[in-house]
Amino acid sequence: MTARILALAAGLALAAAPALAQKVVRIVPHADLKVVDGHQTTATITGQHMAAVYDSLFNWDEKLDAKPQMVETYTLSPDKLTYTFTLRPGLKFHDGSPVTTKDVVASVKRMLARELLGRSLNEFVASVQAVDDKTFRLTMKEPFGPTLYTLGGNNSVYGGIYREKEALIDPNTPITESIGSGPFKFVKEEWVPGAKIVYAKNADYVPRAERPSGVAGGKVVKVDRIEYKVIPDPATAFAALNSGEVDILDQPSLDLINLVEKNPDVALGEVQLLPAYGGLRPNFLHPPFNNVKARQALALMVDQRTYAQAAYGEERWWKVCFGMYMCRGPFATEVGSDAYRKQDIDKAKQLLKEAGYNGEPIVLIGASDLPALNALTLVTAENLKKIGMNVDLKLSDWGSVVTRRSKKEAPADGGWHIFHTTFGGATGASPLTSLPTVTTCDKSWFGWACDQQAEDIRQKFLRETDSEKQKELVDALHKRLWEVLPFIPLAEYVQPWPHRKSITGLLKAPLFVYWSLEKS
Repeated sequence: MTARILALAAGLALAAAPALAQKVVRIVPHADLKVVDGHQTTATITGQHMAAVYDSLFNWDEKLDAKPQMVETYTLSPDKLTYTFTLRPGLKFHDGSPVTTKDVVASVKRMLARELLGRSLNEFVASVQAVDDKTFRLTMKEPFGPTLYTLGGNNSVYGGIYREKEALIDPNTPITESIGSGPFKFVKEEWVPGAKIVYAKNADYVPRAERPSGVAGGKVVKVDRIEYKVIPDPATAFAALNSGEVDILDQPSLDLINLVEKNPDVALGEVQLLPAYGGLRPNFLHPPFNNVKARQALALMVDQRTYAQAAYGEERWWKVCFGMYMCRGPFATEVGSDAYRKQDIDKAKQLLKEAGYNGEPIVLIGASDLPALNALTLVTAENLKKIGMNVDLKLSDWGSVVTRRSKKEAPADGGWHIFHTTFGGATGASPLTSLPTVTTCDKSWFGWACDQQAEDIRQKFLRETDSEKQKELVDALHKRLWEVLPFIPLAEYVQPWPHRKSITGLLKAPLFVYWSLEKS
């Protein structure tokens, strides 16, 4: 009996050995994952999910140039109207089925209908058709320079290729399965919303031969699992990093960085290609912010330094910036912002009166679980009171904010007037990719900013190929945006990713990605 027990124990030990040897990177995410369909939200946590689970036709490298990813070869006709693409061999979904052009065509059509960059491209597209299982053709009505750049989707991850069965779901209906062909598999059975998110290495994934660059190149996975441990309290998250309970903090509160800076086992990593920036988004659909004077009042109540100090802490992390396309990006400009560089509470009060505001509740939604957004929200709540507004503050977790901000109902019926968010500089640096500066009314980003004059200038920018003329158009667009105020910038900031020194391989990319990470 004893011998049999010892033999059984030895067998169990051998079976457990591979699990014990697994390399697991444990991360505290900046937010809980609520939405797994990248066509339904631009939430960064969903973007990180998409980057892990799905692959795209093209991806952006560290210079924000489009590079082939799932595409092996492509050609463009002399008239620049017909692209012919051939997929890489061996592409497989996580369920083992091959990726074919049926999946690609359905996914591209869904992106063209739903995703911001896709909608920009859609204006130029005549058709998307499969030639055979590995080749498909994109035919244009007129040439569109950033076609390849756009096929990756915003941040070069929202253009992920779904299985045909998911891609054929109505674009306005969320996909709930997460079966892609990317370097990681989503372990849905271990997903505990509000507590745990797990990704496992996709052993069948074949990386490209190029070195990794941004979100492009060879996505070589060097660990077995990524485990997100949701810890809403920032101080508790920093303590977990100090103790080695977790390996990385994803976009943590900047005012607590000092809790780990002196730990010899912790490094302050940086993964962003450009600084991030925060901002205030008013809702154009409902009074009072359907009136430009009320939006002007919001801009005049802002003192960027107050917001930045509250949200981003020490000045080493942030810089005042009145550029809606970043102050350190390729289209940096502050043209048109002069009237709003200095806070003017009295003038803001007067503009509210002229807008017809009469004490109605202003529904301000904010994320209490994200320190920076919570701070921005609380500063705005105080500023709104200073200019005479009746504030109805609705704080919740970020996932709930993401859900509520998509509602067009009246604020009293579950909608909203104002919310805050932050953007990575890679998407905020150009009129092509900047979400809050598109003013296409019901087709624009949450808040549904509406101004035909600004959109006309943006469309000219999209068609212009001369770089000097592009910059002239950006100046004209920027001036108009400060007149209609679809978005109010609240400084730009640099975000470190504190991590244990046992973790190496953090890539500079449009967003935080997991391939190339190593754990010693």
